[in-house]
Order: sequence, then C-alpha cells, then structure tokens
Amino acid sequence: MYENLRPLLFRLDPETAHNLTLSLLRWVGDAPPTRAMLRAMYSIEDPRLHVHAFGLEFKNPVGLAAGYDKNGVAVQGLAALGFGHVEVGTVTRLPQSGNEKPRVWRVPEARALVNRMGFPNSGVATLKLPSTGARLGVNIGKGKDTPLEHAADDYVALLEEVYARADYVAVNISSPNTPGLRALQARDAIEPLLRKIADARANLSSRVPLLVKIAPDLSCDEIGGVVDAARDAGFDGIIATNTTICRAGAPEHTRQWGGGMSGKPLQARATDIIRHIHAHTRGEFPIIGVGGISDAESALEKLRAGATMLQLFTGLVYEGPGLVRRINEALLRESARDSELVPRTA
Repeated sequence: MYENLRPLLFRLDPETAHNLTLSLLRWVGDAPPTRAMLRAMYSIEDPRLHVHAFGLEFKNPVGLAAGYDKNGVAVQGLAALGFGHVEVGTVTRLPQSGNEKPRVWRVPEARALVNRMGFPNSGVATLKLPSTGARLGVNIGKGKDTPLEHAADDYVALLEEVYARADYVAVNISSPNTPGLRALQARDAIEPLLRKIADARANLSSRVPLLVKIAPDLSCDEIGGVVDAARDAGFDGIIATNTTICRAGAPEHTRQWGGGMSGKPLQARATDIIRHIHAHTRGEFPIIGVGGISDAESALEKLRAGATMLQLFTGLVYEGPGLVRRINEALLRESARDSELVPRTA
C-alpha cells in the first residue's frame, strides 16, 4: 500500500508531506476503531520481543526517533504502528519556529534525507504525552537564543517540566542545526552540564532514566569522553547517533544544503560507533542504535554491534510503516537461532 502512496507523497515538498502524514496519524490515532485497525495491521505482541533497559520494560526494541513528532500530537497513532517506544521532540523551553524554509530535502538515490530544521516546536508547555501502549521518551534541547553558558538552565527546566510524564528523557546536545550546540560535547563542557542535569533529577519526586544523544562526527576519543562523562554523572544510556554533517555516500549536490544527513549513508558510521561504545563500556551501558536502518538486516546489524534497542526515522519515509513489523518479525525468526539478540537486558 505504501509503495502506491509514496510517489504521491514525493511529489510534495518533504516538510509538507511529513506534516500531512503526521496529521493523518493524529486523526487515525485519536479514534479507538482506527487505532485498533493500525495495531492489527502493524503491531506484534510477543513476549520474546520484550526488552529490559534503563530499569524499564519495552514490548519490543524498535522505536521511533525524535524529530518525527516534535509536539507529541500523533503519539497514539504512531504507537499503534507497532513501536516499542516513541521519542517525541526535540522540545525547547519556549516556542521557536526553527530555521527558514526550505529546510528538508530528500535524496532518493542515496535513500537519505538532509535537514536543517533547528528544533521547531510549540514549547514544552504545550507538549502532549497521552497514554499509549508504547514507552514514551522526551527529547529536550537548548533554545536557539540561550547562550551556551546557560544551556544547563534550559535542560534542567525542561527535565523538571516533563519528567513526571516521560518514561525516559533524552538530552540532545548533538543536533547540527542549533548554532554552537555540538560544542557541548567537548569534555570540559559536557561533564558539568550532565552533572547539573543529574543533580536536578536527584531532587525530583521520582527517578526518570536519562540518556544523552551524540553526534556521529566525533572521533573515537571524543566519543569515549562523552560516554565516560555520561556514566560518571549517573546517566542511564546513550543514543547513537544523530544526523551527520558529512556527505560521504551522498551525491555532490547535497553539499549545497546545510544541516544534517540521515539515512543509508549514515548506516556504517552509526554501527561502528555503537560497536565502539559497546567495547568501551564492556557492554555495560545501554545503547539505542539509530542511523540508516532501512530493513531487517540493517536492524540486526546494529543489535549485533551492541545496541540494546533501535530507532527509525528516514527508513519510514522510504519504506513505510510496515518496516516496523518486518523488523520485529525478523527478530523473532532470528531469536530462534541467536538468543543473544532478543530478548535483551541492559
């Protein structure tokens, strides 16, 4: 069905097509009968897929990456597609419109997207987090106008606003589309930042898992520094990775567009980073693997590299919502042969 719909969607501007799809999922998800129809088509309920991570149980390891539903408006519809978790955001303290349009481009020949969105969202006060059958993560980010030296104030305020409604909170310090944000990954910046966020969590009435999302453009030493800082601060896991400013594996014309690239060209680099983090932490630090997952084999690749769970985004644009079910079906088949893949505990 999606193969017939995709050519129509691809005639539209990418952001327009995305907003149309999100509105449809919102409408379908709001009504119990249509929500049940989606679950019947795409969701698989099988205890063999359950994953334990960050002190939580997930019904399967396949999640939706942040950026797809920035304001949480279609969470129920998205969860009905069979995801084990849905990560909303990136959300900021105040509403912001993001960068000027156009700011999203498809690269069909590379099965990729390039975006320079800049965290457009309605602000944390309007964030919607309804109850669903999937775990809900909230991705939080520094506002564009917040100076780097006050970034911790944004993250702490956001954590305090969402922790009671989120199953976990992801700290985004790696988007290439907010000026200066990636500088927070430097060792002298990230250690005090993550400690301030962790200290703020200690003062809350309940403990929500904290994850940090990293860029794929760091060196191995830099990645090790971020991971060590996260572990030392008491964070619960890593999301690897965000989009890349590199254009390797993509046509030359994509260099004219600023921002980050996602999709197939990122697959190998993201997997290498997962493998590096897994070895660096001796497999003791949970990793959500994201970057270039477009079929069951690329999903299994990341699990074999050491990921505990997975996230999709660009793969959905090119392959459609059936991708979630196909990955979970492959995991069930693989689990009969390789017990190290599912279920996983971290």
